[in-house]
Amino acid sequence: MQNLLNKVPHASLLRVLVLLLAFCLYFIMLAFFVLPSTANAAPKKGYDSLQVMAPKQGFVMAPGEEKRVLVGFQNKGPNTWNNTGRGYVSIYTYGPKYRTSMFQAGNWVDYTQAALLQEPSVLPGEVGHVLISLKAPIQKGVYEETFKLAAEDVAWVPGGEFTLRIVVGEKQIKKTVNPSVQSSVGSKTVSNNSVVPKVGPVENTDGLAAFLLLRSARNIKAKAGEEIKFKVGIKNIGKTPWGKREIRTSDVAIASVNTKHSSWVTSTKVVTKNSGSVNSGALDFIDFKFNAPKTKGKHILRYRLAVDDVVIPDFHIDIPIEVTTGSPFIKDAPLIVQVEEEGVIKTDRLIDEPIVRIGLLTVDEETSNQVEISCNSTWKLIDGKGGLLGNLKKDEMVRAFYHNYQYFFNRGNGIEKTMDYLRFVPDDKDAICIIENFDRRRTRRAAHADNQFRDILELRYSEAKDRTWVINELPLEEYLYGLAETSNISHHEFKKSLLTVARTYAVYHFERATKHKSEYFHMNAYADDQVYKGYGHEQRHPNVRLATEDTRGVTVNYDGSTAITPYYSRSDGRTRDWNEVWGGNVPWLKSVPAPCDARNNRVLWGHGVGMSASEALCMANEGSAWDDILQYFYQGID
Repeated sequence: MQNLLNKVPHASLLRVLVLLLAFCLYFIMLAFFVLPSTANAAPKKGYDSLQVMAPKQGFVMAPGEEKRVLVGFQNKGPNTWNNTGRGYVSIYTYGPKYRTSMFQAGNWVDYTQAALLQEPSVLPGEVGHVLISLKAPIQKGVYEETFKLAAEDVAWVPGGEFTLRIVVGEKQIKKTVNPSVQSSVGSKTVSNNSVVPKVGPVENTDGLAAFLLLRSARNIKAKAGEEIKFKVGIKNIGKTPWGKREIRTSDVAIASVNTKHSSWVTSTKVVTKNSGSVNSGALDFIDFKFNAPKTKGKHILRYRLAVDDVVIPDFHIDIPIEVTTGSPFIKDAPLIVQVEEEGVIKTDRLIDEPIVRIGLLTVDEETSNQVEISCNSTWKLIDGKGGLLGNLKKDEMVRAFYHNYQYFFNRGNGIEKTMDYLRFVPDDKDAICIIENFDRRRTRRAAHADNQFRDILELRYSEAKDRTWVINELPLEEYLYGLAETSNISHHEFKKSLLTVARTYAVYHFERATKHKSEYFHMNAYADDQVYKGYGHEQRHPNVRLATEDTRGVTVNYDGSTAITPYYSRSDGRTRDWNEVWGGNVPWLKSVPAPCDARNNRVLWGHGVGMSASEALCMANEGSAWDDILQYFYQGID
């Protein structure tokens, strides 16, 4: 070889060496990129994945449309995946991580966490799925949304990153009308708040139509508050297959009754069914539960059907029910708060102003399953044991939510968590706290946001009812300032009588924790207790606050104890005896004439026991004082 090289000219030798070097580099690169590796990287902390299912790229969504996409991954690591507990597997926004997505839907776990693993557990080698809900932005265009699998507080899962390419634009929908299907849905009022339904098929132009074919019972008799199990068979007579089906409460109440059962998904969603799909012409059976009304008499309960989050127009499930007995449990509930002086129960009923707790709203899809809270003074974030989690500046916002036995919050330092419930406590006595992502104008078609509340807010999960509430804790009189049970322009003497009755109602339940003990508050903010809208309503109705001040501290008592003082919208010419509606004897709640209601041919709206608001207003307009009005409707009281 040396002799051969000696015969090669120096320039040629240089070219040979360069050529040999090039060949060496080629084979090194070939081995690196093409030949099988003998040293594969180990799964990251026991997690690895391979995407095996994804939607077709470039799928189309209309502006504002909601859609669900299913993505599947094979578990390639040695660890079992779980959807609860330490290291639970879920999907987060990515690229960059924890970004806010323009496609965030209302049922996301958090604004960065799109969905949990669907299966409770996925063994190594098996395939797990995540079902991601997307809500398209209004702006048309082509979008790319990146997500990634994560094992919570452990690792980002290798192989779990994926990108969805989404086209937001108008869909071409062929509008059809089936001439063989005639609309026959309607109803007519036959008596006090009762409705006789005429149920038949209706189809709308979007291809959604339903027909109530079967029901487990035509008429129901039940005791007040009794649990009712019900089944319906609903036929899809439209052109569009059904995915997710939900039974919901009616947007417009037929009667002032509360039928919510502990099994309900939210206060308005009775049951959700995700299994399978229902094609045109097929029949779907749905089981659900509700509680019978607590008022004796005949009622019609109305529920709706929503398909893929769209309520089918003009389709109702109307259930006639007769309540055969009343609900005396509130009347007979024992006192748990008693006022003592030197070991003796006081009878003059002079007590300190109660601090009441009001259930404002359940944290669900209305607020994207989280709350964003700020206060108009400096304030503190405190846990349920009194531990300080943070000092916040005026108008500084904290985002918080409950999930899987933990409370998560972000006060600007990333997501933190605690096992104890959260309290949002302003430093100033008259401060106002705001639930920034709760706006009744947007979600409830109201005229005002009404998302501002005096004093303390609290985020707390109730295991008994499996739901999370925002609770407002404040002095009783300040609660009454924001009460929406009467208008600003009604007669002042009427307002004084109504506010006194409302104060009495609140004190009664404060003393007994009668209705919502398992959910850690005394009353909710809705019509089944008393409608409360907080500081915004107070500002728009200053005369309600004035009537509260004019009667400050006064409650209705009977024989030295706080009286139960039901009231309602209007009578049909007389009030009802407690025994007529709920059974049993309450000496101060006897039937009395309501001549003004009779003269105006009014019909009964409500349970009929206690004070008729329309009759009380008439009495005030005709010169009666507020205390005379109370003495008329509640006999023998102090």
